Formats: sequence, structure tokens, C-alpha cells
Amino acid sequence: MIDKTVNQNFGVGLGSFLVPGILRRVSPKNSIVPIVVDSPHSGTQYPEDFEFLVPKIMLQRAEDSYVGELFSDAPHNGATFIEALFPRSYIDPNRSINDLDPELLETDWSGSIKMGEKSRLGHGLIWRLCPPEMPMYRHRLTEAKVRHRIEKYWQPYHQCLSEAINMLHKQFGETWHINCHSMPSGSAPSVITRSGRVPADFVLGDRDGTTCDLRLRQVILKTLEDMGYVVAVNDPYKGVELIRAHSDPASARHSIQIEINRAIYMNERSLERLAGFETLKANINQLLYELARFSNQRISVAAE
Repeated sequence: MIDKTVNQNFGVGLGSFLVPGILRRVSPKNSIVPIVVDSPHSGTQYPEDFEFLVPKIMLQRAEDSYVGELFSDAPHNGATFIEALFPRSYIDPNRSINDLDPELLETDWSGSIKMGEKSRLGHGLIWRLCPPEMPMYRHRLTEAKVRHRIEKYWQPYHQCLSEAINMLHKQFGETWHINCHSMPSGSAPSVITRSGRVPADFVLGDRDGTTCDLRLRQVILKTLEDMGYVVAVNDPYKGVELIRAHSDPASARHSIQIEINRAIYMNERSLERLAGFETLKANINQLLYELARFSNQRISVAAE
């Protein structure tokens, strides 16, 4: 059950709204297309009850810094934009609700636990360790504290995303969900190009072709490569919970994850933007325009 202070902000169709400290949704004013763009890891508003032990800068370096800003013009291209305002280190909306680490908990969990690879590393739904292996908390968390995070943060984010996708699908008969992230430069895969092996600027993930129509992946891939970027596909980032949970290609619900190499737009130590930030933002706006054009072409074909 979602907290009443959060729930009262929902049920408003595709309107824009803000839930302080939790999320914001911005809808286009006209020329709506069935595209939802979301940024689940760019939140910077740390809840008061987040009593972490590690230096805050370590958690800030784990944020997808500026990703929300890079994609924030999505509504100008007809898309709906959703961004989490809380940090992923508090609770991660891109993890399954059951992906809990029992070592994090003060007592046995009353619900279901299905540990994934990330929770085994201490970085599941709620982090037990700050990467690489620093304890996040002085004491284990009570079930009540974990459920508070799930009900007030994780569930509203998924509900907001689901509501936006459902409304657009009802209107257009199909939806295209773009899930946006950034990756540390050290984890960017190398890609063979004419210049030899170079780090990828972008990684596209569709869980090995299972979460979206191949044409969506191709329009993103071609647009980015035509801009001169190096792009990898499903290596090493295939996409996690958000594109898994909110996709169903057989029902014309398509989701894809985009990872951006942080080194092309920010200093990963100081977190300052680099000179190339505005160029990248302009290129992402062009990508959003191409996605809107792709969607409109699909709608036109379906109407014939």
C-alpha cells in the first residue's frame, strides 16, 4: 500500500507533477508521442532517516549524475519524463522488490527473498555495502525501516512509470520506454572500431533482445553512431528490473536501457561537468527527436 501523502498525487492521467523528495513527472503540453523516458538513479535528495556510515562523496559518485538533466528535454519532443529524486543508495528502483540481502536485516524477513547477483555483492534493493566493500550502516535495519523505503519510494516510482506507460498504451496501442543511466568509465566495454579497440560511449541493453522491438534498438544505435559515438549492445549492461518489469513486446510495450560513459561529460572524481556536457545534451535532444519521429512513423503506418 502506497503512503497516502504520495498516493494523492497519482491518478492524474498524463499530467505533470512533483512528489517532493520522491519523484517528478513532466508531460508534454502538445504533440504527445507514446514514449516514456525515465532516470531512476540521478536522485540527489537524501532522506533524513538515511543514516549511512560512509563519506557522502562515495554515494554521490555512485549516482547517475546529470542524467536527469541530460534527458530533461524529452517533453519538448512529445515524450513523458520521469525522474527519481532520492538516491539509488537509499533504495534502488532498478532492483526487484525481492532482491534483498538477509545480512542487511535485523530479523528474518516476513516476505519473499530472491537474491540476485547484486544483492549477493551487497548492492541489492537496499545496499548493505557501499562499493566496493564498505559497510553502509552501523546497525542492521529493521523490517519496518525497509518497508518504509519500499512503500514510500520504490512503489511510487514503479507506479508512476506503470501509469504513464499504461495511459499511453491505451491511447496509442504501443509504448516505447527509454530507461536512462550512466556508467563509470572503468566499466565501459571496449569496442573494435577502425581505430582499434576504444571504450564505448554508450551501451544499449534490451536483455538480449527480449524487452523491445529490434527497430527501437536500431534507431538509437544508428543515431548515436552517426553522431560519432562508439556504441556497445548488451555488453556488459543488459538492463535490469525496470525494463524487465515494464516491457512486453508481444503486447507492444517496448523497453530499452541506455548507459552513458561518464567520462564524456563529467569529472568522475570532482563530479564537475566537462566542456562536452552541452554538446552531449544537444545530441541527446537530437536522439529524442529521432525517437519521436520513429514513433510517429509507426503510428502513421498503423493508421493506414
